[in-house]
Amino acid sequence: MIKTTVPISLWKSKIKLFNCRTQAIRLLNSSSKTAEDLNAEHNLHEFAKIAVKNIRNFSIIAHVDHGKSTLADRILELTGAISRNSGSQVLDNLQVERERGITVKAQTVSIFHKYRDDVYLLNLIDTPGHVDFSNEVSRSLAACDGVILLVDACHGVQAQTVANYHLAKARNLTVVPVLNKIDIKHANPAKVCKDLKSLFNIDPLDVLKVSAKLGIGVSEVLDRVVESIPPPQVDRNSPFRALLFDSWFDRYRGALNLMYLLNGKLQVGEEIQSLTTNKVYPVKSISILSPNEKEVNCVSAGQVALVACNMRNSKESIIGDTIHLKNQKCSVISTFKPQQPMVFAGIFPADQSKHVALRSAIDKLVLNDSAVTVKPDSSPALGQGWRLGFLGLLHMEVFCQRLQQEHGAEPIITAPSVTYRLLLKNPKMIKQLGKDIMEISNAALFPEPFNIKEYYEPLVKGTIMTPDQYLGQIISLCVERRGIQESSTNIDDDRMLIKYILPLSEIIVDFNDHLKSLSSGYASFNYEDYGYHLTNLVRLDVHLNGKLVDELSRIVHATKAKDVGKDIVAKLKDMIPRQMVQIAIQACVGSKVLARETIKAYRKDVTAKLYGGDVTRRMKLLRQQTEGKKKMRQIANIQVPHETFINVLKR
Repeated sequence: MIKTTVPISLWKSKIKLFNCRTQAIRLLNSSSKTAEDLNAEHNLHEFAKIAVKNIRNFSIIAHVDHGKSTLADRILELTGAISRNSGSQVLDNLQVERERGITVKAQTVSIFHKYRDDVYLLNLIDTPGHVDFSNEVSRSLAACDGVILLVDACHGVQAQTVANYHLAKARNLTVVPVLNKIDIKHANPAKVCKDLKSLFNIDPLDVLKVSAKLGIGVSEVLDRVVESIPPPQVDRNSPFRALLFDSWFDRYRGALNLMYLLNGKLQVGEEIQSLTTNKVYPVKSISILSPNEKEVNCVSAGQVALVACNMRNSKESIIGDTIHLKNQKCSVISTFKPQQPMVFAGIFPADQSKHVALRSAIDKLVLNDSAVTVKPDSSPALGQGWRLGFLGLLHMEVFCQRLQQEHGAEPIITAPSVTYRLLLKNPKMIKQLGKDIMEISNAALFPEPFNIKEYYEPLVKGTIMTPDQYLGQIISLCVERRGIQESSTNIDDDRMLIKYILPLSEIIVDFNDHLKSLSSGYASFNYEDYGYHLTNLVRLDVHLNGKLVDELSRIVHATKAKDVGKDIVAKLKDMIPRQMVQIAIQACVGSKVLARETIKAYRKDVTAKLYGGDVTRRMKLLRQQTEGKKKMRQIANIQVPHETFINVLKR
């Protein structure tokens, strides 16, 4: 074997060449970042002096899974806010967002973009696309002057696309239409542009075509944002005034508040005051998100800033509040009102010793999600807890998942319900309440029928977009859920838009799942509040051997009572263990039994081993056993395990 020796000088030259290549690749990958970072560093020193005409505030709005977060990633990479290998969905920093693949929390980022030899400050907000998080979209639009309307070039305009578009137009925001996923072979940009024209009267020539995944056309989107969206209409010469449009909790700094400045400027060390609570706070720090926090000493009107000022809880940090300087007169900024919750559920600690810890976790999470309402509640089976209001079922699921993941809580969640209104006729009850209308979401508090004059339930206006081949099945589903068709419109040759008035109680649990199943995933659904309307409600009670179990009662529509009753008793039969006595499970409305199941008692079969013995003696023993169980049933308490209540009550 011949050994060859490589000269040291040759090794050095190879290493030098390798280092040069590596450096060149790095420079190539981060060239835009370096240029933009220099701009950012230059502007951070004089951040408050950035001219208003060089500021653009905008959001990205779209239906679920149309590529909002991916487009935001490409924008951040293009402007140098993040490196090209930072990962996907950088702004989706919650664990629940990454697990579910959806955006549930609007995220704000301030970036710098160079356009025609001038540097612009872009305040971008990436918003959720699901209807249950429309409150995030509403509060985000309050701090914007325009939006990017993103539409999937494969699936086209969806139900939430329509809702978000009208939400933006209602605020007179400039809309920049963008088609995404044009790189996919099934994309049909021409057809989608035609839909945009027919639905929103958007000129196909104004629609930008991009691939957020590959980065195609993203720079043109930023240029269009600068050209089309106007600068904010603010006044820097008047006293400081700002809109608080987002907040979250930090372990060391308390409540951090994201503010959009409409007037004047704010510096570290000044004292600010809440118009709602009148409490005064010293400004400890001011930061911009790009997307990581970067501290600045001062911010001016038209800009978005993160302010730490010793706020401690959700009762002090109120979304939509107007913030001004201490002891200074100020008018309210009435640009945003939180949406009212539509779905309610009870949340209880698994162990009452964890009551305080769960309360603390809920308070911190409510600070980050202003759409959730909290009221104390109690249950004979589950103990002390709270009744929380949500915008929808997915909103509830995500909130509870965040409780577990971010705060280590283990809550018990009861079945979701809605709030009903009852018009009372009993003078005693009217005097006690101080009004003749009673709002109720807990069946245990449902008054007797003779006290009630009229029942009202919440309705929603649902918008369904579907290929026409599934129309018949979808109409049948809506009719089954007590829906009333309002309109039907042909979008194009093979797609339809239908609107239904539906009871909220019929859609909150599994309506969307059934819709997706019937349409092979092609139909989309969105809904909005339609007020309260007259209906016919009953309280469905559950009896075990004739004894009422209050915590299992439910409020249902009269026509659905029998079906719901059958489901409950069948579920209880499987969950309640057999005991020494027979258990009769009955679902009743008043004194009328609608459904019944029976759990057989344990017994020793004394006739099983008869091999020619005296049968009369055996039958005598069996009769004695029967009489004993009959007597036991009269005085015995049925032992229902705690887990049974949990499994029946929770969704």
